[in-house]
This record gives sequence, structure tokens and C-alpha cells, in this order.
Amino acid sequence: MAARIRKGDTVLVTTGKSKRRTGEVLRIFTDSNRAIVAGCAIAKRHTKPTRMGEAGGIIEKEATIHLSNLKLIDPKSEKPTRVGFRILEDGQKVRVAKATGQVIEG
Repeated sequence: MAARIRKGDTVLVTTGKSKRRTGEVLRIFTDSNRAIVAGCAIAKRHTKPTRMGEAGGIIEKEATIHLSNLKLIDPKSEKPTRVGFRILEDGQKVRVAKATGQVIEG
């Protein structure tokens, strides 16, 4: 199945503790339908010091968010939109913003 949200897209978080925040998708996990979004769903991890010299302590890092809780930000109108697909005349399948009908590059 084609990906509606891809790495590098700007998305809006619709639910959870990061609701109404926007960020760039850093990584997609296709097997579990989850994504890591920059600056959203920050979790604290308690780490031990390692032999390599890394200090231990509490580290904040982004946790994964389910793809159903993300909405793509339309690059043209800067508003959240649903994503559809269209096949162009040359046979290429592209993502399309449902709200404006514009082709989403990337």
C-alpha cells in the first residue's frame, strides 16, 4: 500500500499529549504503522553510564506516534488535510491533498 505520510513531511498531531503540535517526520516504522515526529511525544529514558564514557542520566527523546493520529500539512495552504492518490497522464502515482486538490511533492 502506498504511504500517505512519508519521511520529511510536516504533520499535525491530532491526539495524545502532543495534540495540536506540528513537526517534521523523522522516521517511519511501516511494520507497526508508527512514526517519530520531531518535538512531539517526548519521553524520558533513564540510561546507565557506558564503558565508552557516555554519562548516564535522564535523556529526553521522541517516542513513536501511530499514523492514524497524524494529519499531513498541505504545503500550499499550510492547513491540515487528508491525503488521496491520483495517477497522472504519464502513469505516475502521486499524493494529492484532498482539501485543495494540489499534488504533494516528495
